[in-house]
Amino acid sequence: MKVLLLGFGAVGQAFARLIERRRADLYARHALSPSLVGVVDSRGAAADPRGLDVEALLEAKRRGGTVAALAAHGVHGVSVEAFIVESEAQVVVEATPTSVAAPGAALARLKAAFRGGKHVVCVNKGPLAVAFPALLELARHNRVAFRFSGTVGGGTPVLALAQECVRGDRVLSARAVLNGTTNFILWRMDRHGEDYDAALAEAVRLGYAETDPSADVDGIDSATKLVILANGVLGHPCVLGDVAVTGIRGVTREHVLAAREQGQVVRLVAELDGGLSVAPREIPADSPLHVPANLNALSLTLETGGEVALVGRGAGGPETATAILRDLIDIWHAIGSPR
Repeated sequence: MKVLLLGFGAVGQAFARLIERRRADLYARHALSPSLVGVVDSRGAAADPRGLDVEALLEAKRRGGTVAALAAHGVHGVSVEAFIVESEAQVVVEATPTSVAAPGAALARLKAAFRGGKHVVCVNKGPLAVAFPALLELARHNRVAFRFSGTVGGGTPVLALAQECVRGDRVLSARAVLNGTTNFILWRMDRHGEDYDAALAEAVRLGYAETDPSADVDGIDSATKLVILANGVLGHPCVLGDVAVTGIRGVTREHVLAAREQGQVVRLVAELDGGLSVAPREIPADSPLHVPANLNALSLTLETGGEVALVGRGAGGPETATAILRDLIDIWHAIGSPR
């Protein structure tokens, strides 16, 4: 299977390493032999229809700051949409950084892939947050596969679990903790009695939060993931503007400690129960959403099956790379692998 990888940061590099490490296993178990025929980063691209050498790509990126530095195969000043259309790839992997505020470039790349008849694996949440129903329709119209499991939960198969549940049952409501940064902050406030600023500083120090954590602490990241869950699995067409969002900046140490005295904990909960909302909620200490540190959790209430929950690690380079590979295998079997 020929793959075009868009984005060669932490996630893209982790994915390239993963397919090399798993190559023998992928062929033995799935008759799948993925080949990177193109890679694009913010400063250029590299291409070879016979497949690029992963170690050489990583070295070019390390030494030259871009895959365009790869001898004989590097290209500077590319038009990414044209590069997508002209590529021999069967699958495009969109792994560039998420920007909900400015998703236009990523949207254009996805549209170019669909219109070029290429299947897509996307881990960039931005275009899905603002145009998910339209993207699903465009993929259907062009008869290509569109997978996005890495956008919610990283390597933890949150969307896969939800999809399996809805196959034979009806989801009455969904509640989830979908952002590891805010969960870590609220967990520190509860466990260590810290105020918001101290807990945030510790999250930044440990690498759980960006220097500008606005998308996380203001609830935008959780709302984006809720939109993806609602559209992609639960059959609830929506965009980011449909979600009522409240972040955690206003949560005080006193609020957290008062909740603890009542046998409750405060968590940033994304909820689909009639409407769509993200807000700090007090939940029982024995709730499946009461997870420590930077973990994520999903709880579905089913009409027949009752409550089903999943807990796991959220986003990260290696974790998200496993989700990309999971989607790639899914597409491989869907389009008719030899086995």
